[in-house]
Amino acid sequence: MTGSARYDRIGRSYTATRRPDPRIGRLIEEALGDAARIVNVGAGAGSYEPDRQVVAVEPSGAMIGQRPPGTAPVVQASAERLPFRPAEFDGAMAVLTVHHWGDAAAGLAELRRVAAGPVVVLTFDHGVHCRQWLVADYLPEMAGIDADVPTPEAIAAALGGGEVRVVPVPDDCIDGFCHAFWARPEAYLDPTVRAGISSFARLPEPVVSAAMARLDNDLASGRWQERNTGILEAPAVDAGYRLVVAG
Repeated sequence: MTGSARYDRIGRSYTATRRPDPRIGRLIEEALGDAARIVNVGAGAGSYEPDRQVVAVEPSGAMIGQRPPGTAPVVQASAERLPFRPAEFDGAMAVLTVHHWGDAAAGLAELRRVAAGPVVVLTFDHGVHCRQWLVADYLPEMAGIDADVPTPEAIAAALGGGEVRVVPVPDDCIDGFCHAFWARPEAYLDPTVRAGISSFARLPEPVVSAAMARLDNDLASGRWQERNTGILEAPAVDAGYRLVVAG
């Protein structure tokens, strides 16, 4: 299933829990430097679009329909075939989208082609993702999802070289992506929260239900708290999210 078809199916309530976290937003803004005209590829409902001259690209009609009034103009197209001239933009960004592309290498090449300046990609390290308690203790089936996502280092190389920066996830993260609730595990028991996380939406419902029943029991018994005492003392964790910045 393509990323577009996937989000036409699972992305209809995306904006209920997926709001930009200002701390992550600042990291993206800083990485874009002074680039004035930006293309946002895989833009979804418009999270993290900077207050600049932005053109959004999104293949899913369901996601486009959730873009609030006043957001950047949007072109319905895929990352692999951007309808723009070479170096048409000062910079480009792609936020938690590369793992949904049908051909990541082609999409990254297109990002580099249309941006004269910095290309900023928010992605994740699959190995670190799999070590988080949600996956390791409750949903090991998630490890098989997006296992072929390019490593952050491979993304940097595909963009002509760049820097890979750790994006810490604060304990009160506003954006409800997969590991946003590492310190608030009860949130995962909410079907609305899970509906905004593509990894949940792509697992069989019986698998998710059984895992959430175990989590609910562990929270009630205190077993989860005992197992995760160490991380609960931290204001933020490295859950695998990475910002790739290519000049």
